[in-house]
Amino acid sequence: MKESVMIVNASGGAIGTMDKMAAHRSGTLHRAFSVFIFNSKGQLLLQQRALDKYHSGGLWTNTCCSHPRLGESTSDAAHRRLQEEMGINCELTELFQFSYRHEFENGLIENEYDHVFMGISDELPLPNPDEVGDFRYIDTDLLLFELLEQPNKYTPWFKICLEQVLEMYYKVV
Repeated sequence: MKESVMIVNASGGAIGTMDKMAAHRSGTLHRAFSVFIFNSKGQLLLQQRALDKYHSGGLWTNTCCSHPRLGESTSDAAHRRLQEEMGINCELTELFQFSYRHEFENGLIENEYDHVFMGISDELPLPNPDEVGDFRYIDTDLLLFELLEQPNKYTPWFKICLEQVLEMYYKVV
């Protein structure tokens, strides 16, 4: 079954739908979300994308990310995908939205209006191997050092929004 994404305007307002892969081939702006889960020690749960993902396979990124289904709220989609990708259920708070565009070497284009969510959980992940190659918890200081030393090991959207996520995380804990 083909997946569709919600096409949005520059303000994030829905204006239509499109086949997911067609949107990524054409670079059409569409709705997405990214979830960041911290544990009670303040460590961020990262996932390494499965090697056979349609882009960014093998790269490290936030806890999970995807696109809402048609008729599904972004919040409901974030909860659903957190369970599907990482086997975790927890309360999520939407922190902010941002837009980004990135062209990949395989010709696909991410042009997303991304809703960023955060949660806190000590639940042990049970990752879906079709989505996740590996996972790890990391102290944020070490993560920031790794991003400086080895930025090519991380996804583009993660590098764009991490600083703002951390700023907001430290305001609420």
